[in-house]
Amino acid sequence: MLFFPALVIPMASYHDTNVADIVSRSFWMYCLFGITALPWGFLADRLGARLLMIIFHIGAGFCCLGAGLWINHPDTMAIYLAGLGVFSGIYHPTGLGWISHSVSRISIGMAINGMCGNLGMAVAPILAGFINWMYGLKAVFLFVSGINCLGILLLLCLSVQSHINETEPSKYSKNKLLKTFIILLVTMMFGGMAYRGSTVILPAYFELKNQGVFQFFSLFFHDLSPNVVAAVSVSLVFLAGMAGQYAGGRFAEHFDLRYCYIAFHLVCIPMAILMAYIVNFPLIVITMVYFFFLLGMQPIENTLVAKLSPSQFMHSAYGAKFVVTFGIAALSVKMVAGIEKHMGMSPVFLVLSGVSILIILCIVALIMNTDPIRMNESRL
Repeated sequence: MLFFPALVIPMASYHDTNVADIVSRSFWMYCLFGITALPWGFLADRLGARLLMIIFHIGAGFCCLGAGLWINHPDTMAIYLAGLGVFSGIYHPTGLGWISHSVSRISIGMAINGMCGNLGMAVAPILAGFINWMYGLKAVFLFVSGINCLGILLLLCLSVQSHINETEPSKYSKNKLLKTFIILLVTMMFGGMAYRGSTVILPAYFELKNQGVFQFFSLFFHDLSPNVVAAVSVSLVFLAGMAGQYAGGRFAEHFDLRYCYIAFHLVCIPMAILMAYIVNFPLIVITMVYFFFLLGMQPIENTLVAKLSPSQFMHSAYGAKFVVTFGIAALSVKMVAGIEKHMGMSPVFLVLSGVSILIILCIVALIMNTDPIRMNESRL
């Protein structure tokens, strides 16, 4: 799914339309990616993670193939993208639930998972940019379809069992636990808006704002595409996110999870404001700092979900998280498209700084309603 943002401007040119139109066509992909997470989580609690992950790769591979074959028909392509969102919704509740009960150091497990995910996020725009540059848009979708076939083979070789059998008592009453989890869900919803809103527009924003970077590298590489330069820049940002994931996992092991959570989000506010006003190399550096903390908080957040959820409902808990993080928060795609259409791209990041302020307020409420939460405490 991270191949798509790198293709926004090439697809707009290919279909002779504007960026807002192409971004809007991805709405159902992002929305269904999120809102299907809870039912997939229920199924994973009952059927086990391995089977669900195999279904994910089969379905996602088929939908990528269809999107590539119907690239000349935007409406049909959008349907296949929506299907990609449905099957991709399996991954997070299934995979994170699997990790949370299969490793002893949960935050480090989440950090390693996040680092590998960020490596994929870093590689995706580079591959998308170069494959599109050399072979065209259709080839990008066919390539991703092939990656899903590789995922099936890897899963068949994996030996870790995928069923959750243990149950553990909660130190909170059911009402207190529900209230706490709802506060966490609202926090994660706003976090999802910040994540989706920034990632969906970032390649196009770099292509627009970093003309000086493109001109600099054009001195050394003839016939260089601005899209490729933007894609490489985005990849650097996600590599910074990888470092942030590891830092977040380490902080989560040594400090109260709640204060780690609020500290990482606090840094995002000034960085988002700066991103609206600066250009070229300084913009790339500030964006790297922004994503270091925006993505670095994910192991902390995922560990909080594990700590505030009963083991037997772990997949469902992560499913609930991603319903709000990627489902409801997918409205940020429409928000970004509307802001870009009427005000331009730069104001998007001012709005996202406001979203980060809302996140801080929610975390304050979470802190007020919970006792200290550390990794060396037993899961609820």
